[in-house]
Amino acid sequence: MIIHKEQAAGKWFTISLIEQLANIGSDVERTIKWKNVGNHEYSQRAFERVLELIDVTILDPKNKGRLKEVLLMREALVDYFVNDNEYKSSDELWQKYFYHFNYAASLRRGR
Repeated sequence: MIIHKEQAAGKWFTISLIEQLANIGSDVERTIKWKNVGNHEYSQRAFERVLELIDVTILDPKNKGRLKEVLLMREALVDYFVNDNEYKSSDELWQKYFYHFNYAASLRRGR
């Protein structure tokens, strides 16, 4: 099931990688928020959106040269939210990681 229909239809490919990662970060933030308040269902749904957006980002031709970082990020997120957290990630680490993309995207929009 495709959650982000517009993005999957090509709109996602029209925005920069920074904006793509900022949007992914928003859903990571939702995943963390719902996890921390104990709503497993909402947290899981948010994380499914994270994975879908990452997968669409991987398909974007302009990101061809940045796939290593995107794939490693995907692996580490799955490790943290689904598996045994072998990489020793934390909520704070992911919030800091995506903060920079949100900040850069805001600067591009002139905010």
